Amino acid sequence: MREIVLDTETTGVEANNGDRIVEIGCVELINHCPTGRTYHVYINPERSMPIEAFNVHGLSEAFLSEKQVFAEIAHEFAEFIAGARLVIHNAAFDVGFINMEFKRLGLPPIEPANVVDSLSMARRKHPGASNSLDALCSRYGIDNSRRTKHGALLDSEILAEVYIELIGGKQASLGLGVGAAAGRPGLAAPVLEKPQRL
Repeated sequence: MREIVLDTETTGVEANNGDRIVEIGCVELINHCPTGRTYHVYINPERSMPIEAFNVHGLSEAFLSEKQVFAEIAHEFAEFIAGARLVIHNAAFDVGFINMEFKRLGLPPIEPANVVDSLSMARRKHPGASNSLDALCSRYGIDNSRRTKHGALLDSEILAEVYIELIGGKQASLGLGVGAAAGRPGLAAPVLEKPQRL
């Protein structure tokens, strides 16, 4: 099974109110094992960068002004994720932004049935606990020391490790564990909740 672990960075939190994607990072998994294939792009949002967003990811207007706009990368991005199940932490946020960008270009949206929300998985597995990416790294002993700011590719790489733990641990990627890799129903069910940025 082909899965793409995906993250975006944006100019803000409101896709329906003019905020745009500025970075996409993807990591490919086959049968829950990273293949080494990635997709990473910075995007000119064609708008200003609020200081609050800059403080999250450190991507400046000057840096992004020299990058391609979403329309120029849309087809290669769509081809990279085509046919794969998408694994996204707080999926409604990222899917909302991607689908808004696709809508502007007349491209078909990402269907919720093709998305696994790792935040929802974590909340079911660890109810009442913090389930941010940093908290999950701490819980599972995953090194996130390089994560001084949010970055789409780095966050996708870290999320891939977290996701493997959520579905049953490293053995699951070898077909030896429990969880989604062993066909446990419900654990990896695609659930999109109300968008929020963590």
